[in-house]
Amino acid sequence: MLWLVACCLLLLLYSVRLRSGWSHGHGPRSYPVIGCLVAFYQNRWRLLDWYTELLAASPTQTIVVDRLGARRTVVTANPVNVEHILKANFGNYPKGKPFTDILGDLLGTGIFNVDGELWYAQRKLVSHEFSARALRDLEFAVLEDEARNRLVPAMGLAAARGDAVDMQDLLRRFSFDVICRVSLGVDPGCLDPALPAPRLAAAFDAAAGIIARRGAAPVAAVWKAKRALNLGSERRLREEIGVIHEAVMDLIHIRKKERALVNAGGDGQRSDLLSRMIECGYPDEAIRDMVISFIMAGRDTTSSALTWFFWLLTRHRDVEQEVLREIAGGASHAAGGQGKMRVLHAALCETMRLYPPVPINSRVAAAGDVLPDGTRVERGDRVTYFQYGMGRMKSIWGADAAEFSLQRWLSLPEDNAPPAAVAGVSPFKYPVFQAGPRTCLGKEMAFVQMKFVASTVLRRFELAPVDEGRVPVFLPLMTAHMAGGLNVTVRSRGDQIAAAAGSTPIAAAASSAGN
Repeated sequence: MLWLVACCLLLLLYSVRLRSGWSHGHGPRSYPVIGCLVAFYQNRWRLLDWYTELLAASPTQTIVVDRLGARRTVVTANPVNVEHILKANFGNYPKGKPFTDILGDLLGTGIFNVDGELWYAQRKLVSHEFSARALRDLEFAVLEDEARNRLVPAMGLAAARGDAVDMQDLLRRFSFDVICRVSLGVDPGCLDPALPAPRLAAAFDAAAGIIARRGAAPVAAVWKAKRALNLGSERRLREEIGVIHEAVMDLIHIRKKERALVNAGGDGQRSDLLSRMIECGYPDEAIRDMVISFIMAGRDTTSSALTWFFWLLTRHRDVEQEVLREIAGGASHAAGGQGKMRVLHAALCETMRLYPPVPINSRVAAAGDVLPDGTRVERGDRVTYFQYGMGRMKSIWGADAAEFSLQRWLSLPEDNAPPAAVAGVSPFKYPVFQAGPRTCLGKEMAFVQMKFVASTVLRRFELAPVDEGRVPVFLPLMTAHMAGGLNVTVRSRGDQIAAAAGSTPIAAAASSAGN
């Protein structure tokens, strides 16, 4: 009798949801009680492409995913909806508890995991720090040093020996070295073959993987129960977070001792982000959480974009030649470089359109709402804007949306671009760096790093995939990865292009970062 009553109540709840407008005409097939759980499970290994297909078939480019064990989710690839969520009605769409539950153990109260006044205060502080000349100068110096002394020699050695190298792994280690030197003021030496693999890097890798599996879990109650009981992957996550927290807190204490010596007449002050936040007087745990947030944001995003960029160039040698001509032509070194390195900038933008480092992003509705396309949103709904799918919508990019084409960027006028636009394209159409008040503060730094690395590598080396016929799988973890890496052979281009392009591409990359 109890089972019968329970089933009747569930059926009644389902019918009430239908009548109240919770259901939507577009989305996967749903059933009483379980919703679309069957279809979700069948497509669990291809969720990005499944969502993209559903969105393309929807007249509004919006779907509703309602399944047992998860919150009702509105998924949209409609730029008008994205603007509404991220700007027009920004206050109604915070990150919310579901998001902070997943990331909170690692990020704590860092800027990417908080809302409201706490977020605003951190945003104001970090915005000021990111605009500081000292921090930008540090980034330029670190990039040049890391490339000159580690990245280029590692690739040169592979070229000399005829060895294959995994570019994704190489770029990830490069990025981790750079972000740690800029954020923490320490050099983990991930790219130094003479040093053992750093424990901190392994801890970040393990923690990111487990947290990504949290986010992808069909039923959140499973990982929450494992966390409460300290079992399996959740026990491992707790251990890895302990390693990260301990390492960062140790650095904070060391920096405070150094600061005391400087104040007592010692030499010099550091320019890294951690040291600058200590100067602002924030509590130790708040500094720890902010710094960890920026390491997580910067460690894999640029390396992900560059991995797909280099792979796409191996598939489009004509584009590679255009980029090489731009580098070798020397025009990119002119002062006031707005509009310079336009081909390289377009190639990077087009790469991230098809393979965004963060392919999906969600908010939670604080109150009921109706999106501009008429989709009803209830309080507590998860509302997702879907960068991966948006990059493939013909309704946004035209009939050739699936093709890698620089002309869609190079044909745009450089003047009269909307605020926060990327290469003249509205951020609500191309939310790779988010949009609205939460627009990525590191966007310009990311372009500086990507342009510098791309120029440095392409000037010196030609890459060829070990398996020319392989089409890599796009793997959506916390930051997207290329499944199996990008294994390539490396061939030196000789001195001709390097001489023509000059010796310091960082200046050109910096001057054109705002394109």
